[in-house]
Order: sequence, then structure tokens, then C-alpha cells
Amino acid sequence: MKLAKFLGWKEFVVAFFTMALAGAVPNLSVGLSSILHRVPQLSFAEIVGGNIIDLTVAIALAALISKKGLTLASRTVQGSAIFTLIVAVLPLLLIADGQLSRIDGLLLILAFFIYMFWLFRKKDRFSKVYNKIREPLGFRTAFQNIGILLGTIALLLLAAEGIVRSATFFSTTLNFPLVLIGVLIVGLGNALPEIFFGIQAARKGNDWLVAGNIMGSVIIPATLVLGLVAFLSPIRITDFSPFAIGRFFLIISAIFFLLFLRTGRKITKKEAVFLLIIYLLFVLIEILFS
Repeated sequence: MKLAKFLGWKEFVVAFFTMALAGAVPNLSVGLSSILHRVPQLSFAEIVGGNIIDLTVAIALAALISKKGLTLASRTVQGSAIFTLIVAVLPLLLIADGQLSRIDGLLLILAFFIYMFWLFRKKDRFSKVYNKIREPLGFRTAFQNIGILLGTIALLLLAAEGIVRSATFFSTTLNFPLVLIGVLIVGLGNALPEIFFGIQAARKGNDWLVAGNIMGSVIIPATLVLGLVAFLSPIRITDFSPFAIGRFFLIISAIFFLLFLRTGRKITKKEAVFLLIIYLLFVLIEILFS
């Protein structure tokens, strides 16, 4: 909120570029580590799983915690919701031929910059006056936060190395598909930051922060992060059966998320419960049929 007032930007945009971008660091860390271990498909799987969680659990818990559901009538949010649906499905379409090539990676990165262009094309989409007063942000505070950021990024890189090693170990030892570990476990772990942020923002009535956080947490990993991973190391998948359930539920989650947001321009508590049921069904079916 301080950063939003300091820059004079809308909370939605600030949440998109701060929390969602920071939340994408674990995705990028796992992606880079998976490249080093020659299992880039793990990065694809955890981003698919993470997007399902963001579009169901994260938004649902925030709506349930809020007093009257999440009210998101802004044109910027509504337009971003459509782009979120497209971006969530785009990697699934590009990998339909069995691989996410370097060209596909560049297309995903291009999709990210197209959204950036759309978002900043009109000033009223991101500018906002806060009683005509911008809160000062001292250099000391800025450097302290930069230090914390660099330190946590280092920890995330170490954590990502441990995640990839553990996922590979359990996949080999238990004969459990690596992609399912990515979809169910790694994806959930990497989605925790946006879940907790969304709950805290909803408790304080900052619906725009919740929207920016969730949509950014879908758009950035599915375009910028996955595009970078695919460009550095093309992702090849020979057996799509472990992804079949995940692909279906990602599409269903994205459609209902957009449908609920566009119809009443809000996410009600009843709709939040429905989104949670979608995720529980996804986990149950993945476990039963894997």
C-alpha cells in the first residue's frame, strides 16, 4: 500500500508487479534448477498445478475471508481476467505437439509483453490519486528492502535445488510420475505466497491487491517464467497421460474463474466454495487415477 501511494499507481498494478513478480521467483528457481537436472518438464508441471491452485484455492480463500466476497468491477481487472484465461490455456495449446520449443518459449514471453503494453497503454489503467499526497519512501527503507529481497532470492534458489532433488528422488524411488509430484506438491508449495498474501489483503478489504496478486501469479509464471525455461531448454513430453487430468481441470478452473468474475463482477462466498470443490476433485481424481 505504501508503494502504491508513493508511485501513485492503482493497488492492482502494484500487487501485480511486486507480490506476483516476487511470487514468481520460486517458479523461476525451480525452472532453472530443473534445467540443470535435465527435467524441465517438472517446471511445466508445477506451473500448471500452481495455476490451478491460484484460480481455485487462492481466490476462494480470499473471498471466504472477505466480509462480502471480492468485488472486482474495474475494467482493468475485467480485461485482465480475460487475458488470464487465455494465458492459462496457451501453454497447453503450444505443447500439444509434444514439446514446448524455443519458438514457443519466445511466443510465451511475447504474450507477457503484449499484456504489459495493454496494461500501460492508457494512463487511467494504472494511475490513481491518493488524496493528492504521495507517501515518502526513504532511501534507508528502500535499501533495507532490497537487502531482504536479495537474501530471500538466495534462499529460494537453495530451496529450489532441494525441491528438484527431492522430487526426482521420490519419483525414482517410489516409481511415482515426476509430473504428478510437480502438479500436486511443488505447485502447491510455490502457490503458498499468493495464498497467504491474498488472505491478508482480503482481511483488510483490499480486493484490488487480491486480484493483482492472483492474476499476476497466473500470467507471469505461465508466460515469462515458462517461456524462459522453454527457451533455455525445450520441454519434451512423450506421455501426456499424467497431464490429462491437470489440463482438464486447469481449463475448467480458468473458465469458472472468468465466468464468476464477469457475471456479477465479484467472487461471492458461494462461488468460492464451488472453486474449492473443483480443486478437491482435481486432487482426488489425480490420486485415484495415477
